[in-house]
Amino acid sequence: MQLGDYLDSTYLKTPKQSGLSDSQTLEEVHKLTREATEHGFFAVMVRPDYVRSLRMLIDELNSEVKLGTVIDFPEGNGGLDAKVSEAQRAIGDGADELDFVVDYRAFKNGQVEKVSEEIEVCSAIALKNDKIVKWIIETAALTDHEIQRLTKLIREIIEMKLAEFPPENVFVKSSTGFFQTPNAEPNGANEHVIRLMVENAGDLSVKASGGVRTKKEAEKMIELGVKRIGTSSAKQIISDATGSTDY
Repeated sequence: MQLGDYLDSTYLKTPKQSGLSDSQTLEEVHKLTREATEHGFFAVMVRPDYVRSLRMLIDELNSEVKLGTVIDFPEGNGGLDAKVSEAQRAIGDGADELDFVVDYRAFKNGQVEKVSEEIEVCSAIALKNDKIVKWIIETAALTDHEIQRLTKLIREIIEMKLAEFPPENVFVKSSTGFFQTPNAEPNGANEHVIRLMVENAGDLSVKASGGVRTKKEAEKMIELGVKRIGTSSAKQIISDATGSTDY
């Protein structure tokens, strides 16, 4: 596989966060998609509002780039009904991949049954519609033990409840890139948390997201066992240059 086959080129800023207008933001995600097609990136990852427009663009370009979006992003605490509604809309709009945010706060508070139900129901919706599903666990909010436990929980639900589907079509993903850490510490993927995830994911896939900005960093993540890398620096990584400081 080529390096580009691992890259999800990502733009998740809202117009308010970027200071751009709605039309300028749409131009940015269109540019992202054209670059992904040109450079052979695996996927583009955008907010749900842009999925329908990008589905049309990708089809017009006859591009092989996959179209991903985020669900219940970035907090993950919208509840099961909200997750299901957003997922169904994204599927209807033409998304290929759905990146759900785990309700990691509920998990930390011991609400394992609630979290488990969301993982099972939402994964089933995605997989039954032939979509790739990813679960963002927000590693910067978790202890090492919680990272291990939550990764295992996702794995066990897929193995026990959805065993008819290929496990590699379900990913455990490290980060939203939007979690506010104390003293602005890094909130994305690092070698330590990726090792913990890979060691506990079994046959599920792992996606490193946030903080991967150079070819060297990307190659290290692949060496550790990740199957996908989410980054706003995909073009720079391919060019072997230092990438953007944003997710």
